[in-house]
Amino acid sequence: METLIIAFSMYSRIPMPDIDWNPRNMRYVFCWFPFIGLVIGAFELAAYLFFVSFLHVSTPLAGAVLTAIPLAVTGGIHLDGYMDTRDALSSYADRQKMLDIMKDPHIGAFAVIGGGMYLLLQFGAWCEVCTAGGRMVLIMAFTFALERALSGLMAVYLPGARPGGMLSMIKEPAQIMNTKRILLAEIAGLALLMLITWWKGALVVLIAALIVTLHYRHLALTRLGGTTGDLAGWFLQKCELWCLLVLAVAAHLF
Repeated sequence: METLIIAFSMYSRIPMPDIDWNPRNMRYVFCWFPFIGLVIGAFELAAYLFFVSFLHVSTPLAGAVLTAIPLAVTGGIHLDGYMDTRDALSSYADRQKMLDIMKDPHIGAFAVIGGGMYLLLQFGAWCEVCTAGGRMVLIMAFTFALERALSGLMAVYLPGARPGGMLSMIKEPAQIMNTKRILLAEIAGLALLMLITWWKGALVVLIAALIVTLHYRHLALTRLGGTTGDLAGWFLQKCELWCLLVLAVAAHLF
């Protein structure tokens, strides 16, 4: 339970008890990471039921609320990593320069442009998903957990791009083999739940998540020599957006 508290303290704004962070209770922090996604998904589903099914608000308002919920729960920590990574990748500099750009607390033009485009596309996709029905929202609710399980798995598999980064601090005390097994079991369970909900929509979402994960792995190894906390945030936001977009398209195709 201490590991659960640490995971929520690190990756969400949900109030948690104040406990000591030490190697013993941080061993399986990645295994609890998907549970934050389940909480976000529960909030999304509750908001959909309240605003759309009960109040029957306009689609743009519902889309705006569903877009804002993940940012409110996480405090925007992953979007911050996404924007930092956009600045770094758009610089086309060498590896060390890109890592330095990621560490810089200031944002550049590419981050602002990328963040604006991201929120615009996400808002539009949520509007489409809202009009498609509740099971679409339920699939996305599971997707929030799935992408975090994939992120944790990649954090265990990929080397750290910088020795003193946050991921390397978490990775050191982890029992690597058990963490991999637990995360793979979580991924399999989430995929099964998504397929049971609606197999056609779930299948395209799972394929999109796999493609984004492979792209993340290739990018981390070829351009940065490993992963960082910012790059992991970039992956989460990228995976969330593409899964949402393909789900919105699948709602019309099928």
